Amino acid sequence: MQFPRREFLGFAASAAALAAFPRAARAEAYPSRPVHIIVGFPAGTAPDITGRIVAQSLSGRLGQQVIVDNRPGAASSIAIETVAKAPADGYTLLLALSSNVVNAALYTNLSFNVVRDITPVAFIGANPFVLVVTPSLPVKTLPEFIAYAKANPGKVNMASQGVGTTPHVCGELLKLMTGITFTHVPYRTALMPDLLAGQVHFYFSPLPQPIEYVKDGRLRGLAITSAARSELLPGVPTVGEFVPGYQAVGWIGVGTPKGTSPEVIDKLNKETNALVSEPQMKARLLSLGVEPKPMTPGEFGKFVAEEYDKWSDVIRRADVKPE
Repeated sequence: MQFPRREFLGFAASAAALAAFPRAARAEAYPSRPVHIIVGFPAGTAPDITGRIVAQSLSGRLGQQVIVDNRPGAASSIAIETVAKAPADGYTLLLALSSNVVNAALYTNLSFNVVRDITPVAFIGANPFVLVVTPSLPVKTLPEFIAYAKANPGKVNMASQGVGTTPHVCGELLKLMTGITFTHVPYRTALMPDLLAGQVHFYFSPLPQPIEYVKDGRLRGLAITSAARSELLPGVPTVGEFVPGYQAVGWIGVGTPKGTSPEVIDKLNKETNALVSEPQMKARLLSLGVEPKPMTPGEFGKFVAEEYDKWSDVIRRADVKPE
């Protein structure tokens, strides 16, 4: 049968549209049901609070409820494994943290790896730490602290939330770059009371936890771990001002199981970048010590790989062993 040219072209165009429709419909349909963000820490903790703020805003942008699902335990390994083994369809996300990458470098015998099995989607922001000391320690500046620690090897105690936590490796990096020595005191309970009482001497604290203590003199803030000074403590210098090249920050982002489609990743990245760029959201995140910084999935992936290499080297050189 012969078709007139005009009818044939119309028929071909209709066929092409029908062929493309299922793909377009699938892309536009995401998400068609609630999305879960898996958080590896209990409700009420800093990661959980940040995750819930982001989830609430993301719900409005995606047009579907975004639910925070807390899976604490095993240094967030339970959460990572949950996401790594979930369907790669964009409905199970990971609230990715700097500690996930540190743990991947520290625990080499796990059946999964956050760098290998989780695809970076969107960077939410970085959260620097502040080196705080108890006033009973006779130092007022970072150079004085370094000199005191060198003059009293092993007698200065550093608190952290446990072996392999980001505050712990912040201290190990400082040790490697300055030659100081200290005794690491890992805590499973709140460490701040002991720090305020002078039973431990220093701690790399997430911002803004110690701000009021620094302002009223119950703690001394010696240095910020980020490359630039923080708006929350503008009078506190960076570690890098005295130890060139030192930089260590916590960070938070969103990841999906490996194999998630580029269309879903791009949509999640676009919406997350948009929400962290909103003035009101930026202010809320900054109040929690998180400095927003939108990234593409490629930029975030490169950043994660660099963080993994950096902390793997620190853990190896400092001979940090799992608990």
